Amino acid sequence: MINTYEEYLSQIKILTIEQMNQIHKNMIEEIGTNQEALELYDELLEIATKYVAIRSKWLLMSREEKLEQDSLRTSYHNSTIIHFNMLSRYLKQQGKATIWREELGNEEENEYCRKTIGDFACYLVFINSINAR
Repeated sequence: MINTYEEYLSQIKILTIEQMNQIHKNMIEEIGTNQEALELYDELLEIATKYVAIRSKWLLMSREEKLEQDSLRTSYHNSTIIHFNMLSRYLKQQGKATIWREELGNEEENEYCRKTIGDFACYLVFINSINAR
């Protein structure tokens, strides 16, 4: 099966590429040149890359492989969410609005927000990857 962006758009609680781009721009503006925020962003990208490495193979894995990788994928996903929260919390302490974090949603209030946050992690890794030419 070949997956398409249009199929993704038909899912529940998604972000379009345009929305992800805007959220990313908002993050970048708030991070600015703040060294600690840049370090938190780098840490976020590191864990997001580990999460996305497993997620990107998920539809290609056998049932056995999924069972073997599921707890690690969940652990990386949890850590990715924690890193988004850490960056947001730090930026709020610096007087920033962090509306971008609210746009990703609260996974405790809506289980689909967890998926949305994972989608955005994929976007960040995608942007990072295509710039590594």
